[in-house]
Amino acid sequence: MIWHVQNENFILDSTRIFMKAFHLLLFDGSLIFPECILIFGLILLLMIDSTSDQKDIPWLYFISSTSLVMSITALLFRWREEPMISFSGNFQTNNFNEIFQFLILLCSTLCIPLSVEYIECTEMALTEFLLFILTATLGGMFLCGANDLITIFVAPECFSLCSYLLSGYTKKDVRSNEATTKYLLMGGASSSILVHGFSWLYGSSGGEIELQEIVNGLINTQMYNSPGISIALIFITVGIGFKLSPAPSHQWTPDVYEGSPTPVVAFLSVTSKVAASASATRIFDIPFYFSSNEWHLLLEILAILSMILGNLIAITQTSMKRMLAYSSIGQIGYVIIGIIVGDSNDGYASMITYMLFYISMNLGTFACIVLFGLRTGTDNIRDYAGLYTKDPFLALSLALCLLSLGGLPPLAGFFGKIYLFWCGWQAGLYFLVLIGLLTSVLSIYYYLKIIKLLMTGRNQEITPHVRNYRRSPLRSKNSIEFSMIV
Repeated sequence: MIWHVQNENFILDSTRIFMKAFHLLLFDGSLIFPECILIFGLILLLMIDSTSDQKDIPWLYFISSTSLVMSITALLFRWREEPMISFSGNFQTNNFNEIFQFLILLCSTLCIPLSVEYIECTEMALTEFLLFILTATLGGMFLCGANDLITIFVAPECFSLCSYLLSGYTKKDVRSNEATTKYLLMGGASSSILVHGFSWLYGSSGGEIELQEIVNGLINTQMYNSPGISIALIFITVGIGFKLSPAPSHQWTPDVYEGSPTPVVAFLSVTSKVAASASATRIFDIPFYFSSNEWHLLLEILAILSMILGNLIAITQTSMKRMLAYSSIGQIGYVIIGIIVGDSNDGYASMITYMLFYISMNLGTFACIVLFGLRTGTDNIRDYAGLYTKDPFLALSLALCLLSLGGLPPLAGFFGKIYLFWCGWQAGLYFLVLIGLLTSVLSIYYYLKIIKLLMTGRNQEITPHVRNYRRSPLRSKNSIEFSMIV
């Protein structure tokens, strides 16, 4: 009799949970329609891979690219709708979050054609690669709209797990295995630190997990200026710092950039920063509203360290990918200026504008590196000497992208940096802006050093890799180079 009653209670509880989940999906599912398109694309990829042979490779590319493009389209159609909070407060939809989601989708869409030739030459498993790309994109999109501590933790873990698998995708490569191990260990440690910071925030607010409710809880408990909030701020900054990779949380970045497959590096170098920036703006602005002076100071220190160390160490690098790793550390220092300025003085607008330009500059550079690496098998900066004599189009493409990263006019990077620095100056961040200007000039030095090598015509300086370089036609099938420049 007791067992029968318990069984009935279990059935009732299960039915209640199922109905609640169905209600959420039915009424809130439309608010995550772009994410649902990606989920459908993932299911379709699995179905095609399990029911067909290798001849359907073009279909796999088509489905993944179409899913991303359709998701972008759905996102654009939703633009200017009223902000909505769904799934019991776990997810928020507004124009600000959708901009970051658009940037992540754009990165993923561009990374797929960038990886086609690399996958063909290295014979990497295609289906799993595309699955990890789409799943990481999905995690990044959910992170952009996360409205509570649990979602802010789970969404980046979804992204991070796929990132670990992608970075170690060439498992026979010793450097790739080493990079993945470091990435995994440091990622696990940073997640633990982040959760510890969340626990302090949760306790100080009286058990609240939604971001706005945490603020209300801190007011009710009078804990908004307590030592617990300062501890939470430090731990959360360190945890988010791993995703943004500013100095001194950058130790994993050079090894992962150097050891991972180049298309994977191109994907991680932009999507992780976009998703982490979206999360950082919400976490610092809402729960730590009463500690703005403290987190401004913390981020200013991180920005200064990133801009100085990133650009100084980049000068000494001999590997192209390691140089770009340290360059990206300097670039995130510029982005942090926009986060500090905030919604006032167009700080967020300048940050988003610079990120959009950074996506094109960075992916364009990596597109050229992918093609050069496949044709020569080297990543050494010295081996790029004389590339212009063999492949003018590739050399000019790489030179333009590097000059734009350095911020030379009239390229996109110049206008992005000017807008960012102007907003910082208007907000009174004079020292940060001066450091940014000086380090930008410093970065131009090592970019011009590479461009000088590219354009050299002296035979004694041209390496065997370029002498034996396979000439490509002017209108190459690798049109991804041209699309990146545009």
